[in-house]
Amino acid sequence: MKLIMAVIKPFRLDDVRDALSEIGIKGMTVTEVKGFGRQKGHTELYRGAEYAVDFLPKIKLEVAVPSDLVDRVIESITTAAQTGKIGDGKIFVSEIEQAIRIRTGETGPEAL
Repeated sequence: MKLIMAVIKPFRLDDVRDALSEIGIKGMTVTEVKGFGRQKGHTELYRGAEYAVDFLPKIKLEVAVPSDLVDRVIESITTAAQTGKIGDGKIFVSEIEQAIRIRTGETGPEAL
């Protein structure tokens, strides 16, 4: 089992969710986060005053999947989230040692 964490632009969330649904992903965790990478924020003008926005709004998705679906999930997220501009995001893949569904007590891939 793997945990796929993706940090994407907020306006791409619906496209990513739809793409993951099409390949059979039934659940995910979505968190609103702020951060920066190479773009290092930007400046904005508000009521005539310029100010720096150091942390940009992003969405963090977490999806636990069986190991055999990892490549399909990565491809779906990449295709749906990509705009071709700086700040499209990152995908990280980690190993899951164990998963337990609290309601039923199921463990392993059955708990996903």
